[in-house]
Amino acid sequence: MTAPEPGRPLSFLLAGGGTAGHVEPALALADRLRERLPGVAVALLGTSEGLEARLVPARGYPLHLVPRVPLPRRPDRALVSLPVRLRAAVAAAGRAIAETEADAVVGFGGYVSVPAYWAARRAGVPIVVHEANPLPGIANRLGARLTPWVAVSHPDTPLRGARLTGLPLRPAVTSLDRAARRAEARATFGLDPDRPTLLVTGGSQGARRINEAVVAAAPALAAVGVQVLHAAGPKNADAVAAALPADLPTPWRVLSYVDDMPAAYAAADLAICRSGAVTCAELATVGLPAVYVPLPIGNGEQARNAAPVVAAGGGLLVPDAELTGPWIEATVVPLLGDAERLTRMAAAARAASPTDAAGALADLVLEAVRRDPVRRLAMGRQ
Repeated sequence: MTAPEPGRPLSFLLAGGGTAGHVEPALALADRLRERLPGVAVALLGTSEGLEARLVPARGYPLHLVPRVPLPRRPDRALVSLPVRLRAAVAAAGRAIAETEADAVVGFGGYVSVPAYWAARRAGVPIVVHEANPLPGIANRLGARLTPWVAVSHPDTPLRGARLTGLPLRPAVTSLDRAARRAEARATFGLDPDRPTLLVTGGSQGARRINEAVVAAAPALAAVGVQVLHAAGPKNADAVAAALPADLPTPWRVLSYVDDMPAAYAAADLAICRSGAVTCAELATVGLPAVYVPLPIGNGEQARNAAPVVAAGGGLLVPDAELTGPWIEATVVPLLGDAERLTRMAAAARAASPTDAAGALADLVLEAVRRDPVRRLAMGRQ
């Protein structure tokens, strides 16, 4: 373990790869650290296969690569080769720590975080763990055993000694004024400026079940003047467009993917969507009411993600199997016609969102460096 040179800026290595739930919070923290500490060095650790390979360079941050090493959930052939593959990943993470001269490693869970935590432990570099989900994954359960610096997005996440920070989000979301940007956003997507607007999204790959249910309700939505901005997913967009009734009297924009989600949020009065951690946090932050449709697989994590905002009155929760055309006609159509209720739901959603989660996590990261005996004397340089 080498003490940092007092003359150089602080440096941080953020381990967040694979899914948006890992990458977006890491990038939001990176942005906040740059804002707080002019001259700070921030790099990310990821794989060549995950979203980070595209998103991180696009946001102007260096990306250091490690081999992708999934942790088997049951004994199988992959378990036999796990030690060798994990050693290679830890070695790659160690090289990244050395090259960046990291003062702290911040992990957000997933495949990338396990080698990052072990390499940081070996190098004597402070570790900070952030868990986005109500139920922590294997990587962060391990990481939380190696450090006292643990942050969570949900108050009931079972990690001992964790601090509630919320989920760091990009500035384009946290600074969004939906009302001020609505007319511009609707014009961008070719929508009518005055019609009630429904945003439909199933994430980056779309959601076939959501697509099918909304298309089934298309005549009922159009009959009351609702227009739809529909991010159907790259593999589903053509099928959705073909399945829509011909000559709908209201705009229905089918897109493979929406690059500018803040604009989509500004254009909409209500969303129908899955309930991943980032989606729930972003919608609550911008005050967009939503119908959350949790994935019907896994450990029930997506339902837990949406629970706080739904309990506050900022959204509805419907099981995947119950989302049908008739359900949308009976529930969503009247909701889109009730402007007062949508306004109350928007306010409730915003009230359920922690303020400045990125700032709170940045505070924790800097505290971890400040409390580290090797790095304490160097903190005066920032």
